[in-house]
Amino acid sequence: MLVLDRDFVRAHLTYAVCVPLMKEAMSALSRGDTRQPLRSIVPLPQGRAFGVMPGALAVDGVFGAKLVSVFPENHAAGLQSHQGAVVVFHPDTGALSALVHAGEVTAIRTAAASAAASQALARRDASRLAVLGTGEQAAAHVRAFHSAFYLSSVRIWGRSPTKAVALAKRLTEETGLPVSGVATVSQAVSDADIVCTTTASAEPILRAVDVPAGCHVNVVGSSYDGPVEIDDDLVVRSRFIVDSRVGVLAQGAEFLSAKRAGKVDDDHVVAEIGEVFLGVKPGRTSPDEITLYKSLGHVAQDLASARYLADLARTLNQGVRIPF
Repeated sequence: MLVLDRDFVRAHLTYAVCVPLMKEAMSALSRGDTRQPLRSIVPLPQGRAFGVMPGALAVDGVFGAKLVSVFPENHAAGLQSHQGAVVVFHPDTGALSALVHAGEVTAIRTAAASAAASQALARRDASRLAVLGTGEQAAAHVRAFHSAFYLSSVRIWGRSPTKAVALAKRLTEETGLPVSGVATVSQAVSDADIVCTTTASAEPILRAVDVPAGCHVNVVGSSYDGPVEIDDDLVVRSRFIVDSRVGVLAQGAEFLSAKRAGKVDDDHVVAEIGEVFLGVKPGRTSPDEITLYKSLGHVAQDLASARYLADLARTLNQGVRIPF
């Protein structure tokens, strides 16, 4: 069995690699090539959770699962909020093949998936990015969009203005981008072309009245039916595109909130992002339209990343090999 740690994942799962990987993985999901039941979530005290995400990349391909705990408060202690492993099995023998650091894979592939979706859904001239949140995913999204887009400005908002300013300063030094921390959500998004919500908020932080016409919004922070980052009116107002229709209809908190309020029905989910990538369904249909990508995250993304990393590690003769 091959074990790949956080350092290996960070060094080799670059955004230049991962954005195309996410396009391929989500296209495969929408073609029906992948196999994945709904994730199982075990709620834990203090807003924590444990998740199990099994799946296969194809009927006769690589299969496995992500086992991950989510402790939102870890960021304050300098730890990743997602802790665990992506477990990969060999498609021919069924043997345990690789164990890959799930926290780093999740951080990178989630942001890369948002960037891939934005390439398909944002206006062609999109250059102004707003990120809501100051945690690991906020930083990862700035890095991913720096790789995938020409950015003229980046604004970061967080509940703590001090943290927003500090993160902006760090990312400016790291990327060379003009990143600024702002005091309010409206300041962050007022003229944004792309907005990414990356928080653990239980209540809406982004409202329809704040989002300008023509904006694209990636809703990322909530991965189960519970916390909501945007209000019902933004769900209603947007062209609502998802990573997985089945997943969002069952576990997409923001969509389900609007549905329970009687404001939308299942037909409001107009496409999966993989269908947009494949050209089966249209993405943006007008310059002034608000497009929205609801990201739950899927094991197909994790397995595609883990397979790439394991293949590379074997080619480079790196990683730790453990008899099992």
